[in-house]
Amino acid sequence: MNRRSFIKKTFGSLLAFIGLSGGTYYYSREIEPSLLKITEETITSVKLNPAFNQFKIIQLSDTHIGFQYSLTQFKELTDKINSLEPDLIVFTGDLVDEPNNFNWDSNIVDILQSMKAPYGKYWIYGNHDHGGYGTEVVRDVMEESGFQLLQNSHATIEKNSSHMILAGIDDVMLGKPDLESTLQNTNPDLFTILLAHEPDYADHAAGFPVDVQLSGHSHGGQVRLPFIGHLYTPAFAEKYVQGKYDLESEGLTLYVNSGIGTTRLPYRFLCRPELHMYTLHSKT
Repeated sequence: MNRRSFIKKTFGSLLAFIGLSGGTYYYSREIEPSLLKITEETITSVKLNPAFNQFKIIQLSDTHIGFQYSLTQFKELTDKINSLEPDLIVFTGDLVDEPNNFNWDSNIVDILQSMKAPYGKYWIYGNHDHGGYGTEVVRDVMEESGFQLLQNSHATIEKNSSHMILAGIDDVMLGKPDLESTLQNTNPDLFTILLAHEPDYADHAAGFPVDVQLSGHSHGGQVRLPFIGHLYTPAFAEKYVQGKYDLESEGLTLYVNSGIGTTRLPYRFLCRPELHMYTLHSKT
């Protein structure tokens, strides 16, 4: 960490401590974590067939159920997702915060099963899914709930005899991501979306025929301060933290979702929980 970054983070942490010790503490712990934001993005591409015009994809990420985020809240989120009537749902990792300490019962399966999308529900591993001995149990729950795992693999989404590719890699931190194997036998002329939990993976994905990468992991920083921005993000979410990034020289667009739940600290400040809704359009 260079001197400028050190000063920024030290000063920011001091301001956070002062602010959170007062009325901001109550707001950041009790209010903002429940203020869901729906970010709508339009994705256009010459590689998309007009059959996919108005095709809606919902991305949710980083629910971290069990750490200050309950199944009751998750059920309310599911109802909201269904009200948006998505064509496709993607979950970009970190279902529960500590898989080894979570009470795995039918309730979470019922909630996940209730999510509806006619063109499928897909997911990828996050670091918390692999961590805490969660790899198998999370996989089994998601499979029982009707979600298809993309772990260094891809699916072909078909609509009216037109196609696009939805690919997903294993978690970067605790898995074994292999994008070359993921895209094996795919048509590079087809519009391709990559699910990758860690956003900084985009610099690697930019060297492959990927048009859009959807990520989470960063939580947007969880706590953001005016003029300073985020104070901390985990490894592999240090370069790309929140929102949309155009890697123009490579033709890749990255979207970083701020997540639903919290981890480490139960606060959100100037960084509301987020759903992404992407609407696809063919560009002639």
